[in-house]
Amino acid sequence: MDSREAQISAVAALEEPTRHRLYNYVLSQPGPVSRDEAAAALELPRSTAGFHLDRLVDQGLLDSGYQRLTGRSGPGAGRPAKLYRRSSRQVTVSLPQRCYELAGRLLSTALRHAEHSGKSPRAILNQHAYEMGKELGETARRATGTRNSLNAALRVLDDNGFEPRMEDNEVVLGNCPFHSLAQDHQELICGMNLRLLNGVLDGLAPTKLTAQPRRAPAQCCVRITRSAQG
Repeated sequence: MDSREAQISAVAALEEPTRHRLYNYVLSQPGPVSRDEAAAALELPRSTAGFHLDRLVDQGLLDSGYQRLTGRSGPGAGRPAKLYRRSSRQVTVSLPQRCYELAGRLLSTALRHAEHSGKSPRAILNQHAYEMGKELGETARRATGTRNSLNAALRVLDDNGFEPRMEDNEVVLGNCPFHSLAQDHQELICGMNLRLLNGVLDGLAPTKLTAQPRRAPAQCCVRITRSAQG
């Protein structure tokens, strides 16, 4: 998954008007587009079109490749042209950060497994949330080491949109990445979130951090406490 900074940078690349027009033009075509085609369609110098198209490739918004447009090969067939097409990369930026795709994956997986197993969808959801959280915690532990579990926890929480901040011996989570879902289905989503965060902390083990439900306006429904020796 792209970092948040990389996704913001990709969106910012489209702020330039000519680049945005070229991006939309490529997306509107049924097949790959050459520099000459794009330049002619938008009435731009070929060098200008090429510069902005390559910037879009650099940002991962377009893919490029080479192909002979004549359909011939061998001597006399001409040089391959550089062609541009939509990238498979997905860019999503929200302020404050939301993680609805993560919630969607957990919910759909729980429903699918419940249909096959006959078990409670909520129990399966909480199990998968815990497992995913543990995987996030283990990844953060490997990246940062275990000498400072608090810093590792703050990093993984920040990376996933919780906006953690220290208040005395508590980690307050200033943002709920599942805000809209939690507004409509509070008990279900907050339970899933608690299990996710329990998994994160267990994945960071050994740690003296504990996730506990504690609802507050405009914040995550979970707070993380630590012992004075944590």
